[in-house]
Amino acid sequence: MLADYFKFAENRTDLRTEVVAGVTTFLTMAYIIFVNPLILKDAGMDHGAVFVATCLAAAFGSLLMGLYANYPIALAPGMGLNAYFAYGVVKGMGHPWEVALGAVFVSGVLFLALSVTPVREWIINSIPRSLKLAISAGIGLFLGIIALKNAGVVVAHPATFVTVGKLTGAPVLLAVLGFFAMIALDARRIPGAIMIAILGTSALGIALGISPFNGIVSAPPSLAPTFMKMDIAGALSLGLLVIVFTFLLVDMFDNAGTLIGLAHRIGIIGPDGKVPRMNKVLITDSCAAMASGALGTSTTVSYIESAAGVRAGGRTGMTACVAGVLFLLALFLSPLATSVPAYATAPALLFVACLMTRGLTEIDWEDVTEYAPAVVTAISMPLTFSIAHGIGFGFVSYAAIKLLAGRHADVSPAVGVLAIVFVIKFALT
Repeated sequence: MLADYFKFAENRTDLRTEVVAGVTTFLTMAYIIFVNPLILKDAGMDHGAVFVATCLAAAFGSLLMGLYANYPIALAPGMGLNAYFAYGVVKGMGHPWEVALGAVFVSGVLFLALSVTPVREWIINSIPRSLKLAISAGIGLFLGIIALKNAGVVVAHPATFVTVGKLTGAPVLLAVLGFFAMIALDARRIPGAIMIAILGTSALGIALGISPFNGIVSAPPSLAPTFMKMDIAGALSLGLLVIVFTFLLVDMFDNAGTLIGLAHRIGIIGPDGKVPRMNKVLITDSCAAMASGALGTSTTVSYIESAAGVRAGGRTGMTACVAGVLFLLALFLSPLATSVPAYATAPALLFVACLMTRGLTEIDWEDVTEYAPAVVTAISMPLTFSIAHGIGFGFVSYAAIKLLAGRHADVSPAVGVLAIVFVIKFALT
C-alpha cells in the first residue's frame, strides 16, 4: 500500500531507504526543538508551550508535505523568521507576541491565496535575483549577530554600539567549542551534527555545574499558554501590514528556493525548468504557516536540511512522514529542551548564518547596480536589527540606483510598487 501511494517504483526507492532518509532528515533539523523555544521565550512566550507548538507545527507540516505533495521535504519553524518574530517585531517594535502570531497567521492566509493563483509566480519572478540572494544572506548575518550576542562574544557598548565580551567566561568558551565541534561533525557528514553539538555542549556545561539538568523524558507541557492566542485584528492594523508582508515575502522566497534546490538534487525538474507539483508544495507551506499562528510559534517553512535525507536516498513523501512522526515523539523530550542553555544553541544560529550568507557569492559582482543594493540589503538587517528594514532598504536602493543609472527596464512593476510602499512607510515612521 505504501509503495503504491508514494510511488516507490517510479521514484526508484523502497521503504527501508525512505525510513532511513526520514530519520536522517529529522536528526539534521531536530535542533529547532531546542533553539526555537529559547528564541521565542525572549519574546515573552511560555517556553513549554512553544516547545509543544514547535513539535506539532513541524509534525503537521511534514506529514502534510509527505501525504499531499509527496515530496521528501520536512518542515519546522524557520530560523530567521523566529528571530525576526522575537527580536524584530516584539522586542524591537514593541508589539505583543499575540499580535505577532496574528501576523504569522495572516501571512499564511495570503500565501495560500497567492499559491492558488498566478500572482505568486508573478511576484517571485519579478523580484531581482540579486535581491533574493541578498535577503537570504542578510537573514544569515542577522542570525549571526544574535548568535554572537547569545554566546556572550559581543556585548552592548554606549560608544561603539557593540564590543567584544569577556572571552574567558565559561559560557563563551563552551559556545566556541560547540561551534567548532559542529563544523567538524558536518564536514565529516555525520547525520545530526548540529543536534549532537548542541547536546554535547549542554552536557559539558551541566557536568561543569554551569547550567542545571532538568531530566530527559516527561509528559508534554500544556499548549494552552499559546494555543489560539493570535490577535488577527491587531495584525491587520495599518501599521503592521509591513510586518505581515515581511513574513509573507521571506516565507515565499524561502520555500520556493528550498523546493527548487531539492528538486534539482532529486533530479525531477522537467526540461522546461518547472518543478512537478509545485503548487501542492506551496499550498502545504501556507497551511503550515497558518497552523503555526494558531498553535503559537513563528512561521513554519520547508527546511533545506531535508537535503540530508535526499542525500541518504529519500525520494518520496514517506521521508517527510517519518520525520513528522519523529517530531511527534519528540513531544516527550521537554525536560531535555529546558536543560539546553542559550550558549549551547548559539553555535547552531551561527552555523545556519554561515549557510545562509554564502548566497552572496552568487551575486553579479561585475555590475554595481546589482551588487550595491544587495550589499545594502544584507548589511542593513543586522545593523538595524530588522529583516523588514533590510528588505525595505533593498527595494528602495535597487529601484533608485537602476533609475538613476538609466536602466529603467530592470525595474519591474512589482519592484517599483514595493519601493514606493517602503518609501511611504519610512516617511511615516
